[in-house]
Amino acid sequence: MIERDSTWPETSFSDRMSTVDFKVDDKPHIVVDGKVCADCTTRACIVACPADLFVPTSAGGIVFNYEQCFECGTCYLVCNHEGAISWSYPEGGYGVIFRTT
Repeated sequence: MIERDSTWPETSFSDRMSTVDFKVDDKPHIVVDGKVCADCTTRACIVACPADLFVPTSAGGIVFNYEQCFECGTCYLVCNHEGAISWSYPEGGYGVIFRTT
């Protein structure tokens, strides 16, 4: 059994998310090519995205909702289909903002 460090208080996911702001740009910083994704058998982006922003479609593609992206790059790293995901940082002033209080 792993003992929890009492120096760090236990925090619920909703409490942790209340310290995150998103300044959403009209232009997405991540673009997913659904045609390339249609041939994907692993769907690693769906499983790996910590914000749960990749949604499979009934037609076999994937919809990506960039508005609450943590900009961690996990989707880009786990995708094994070249050209499926185009990833860049949002324009200055936009994107995720992590606060401590």
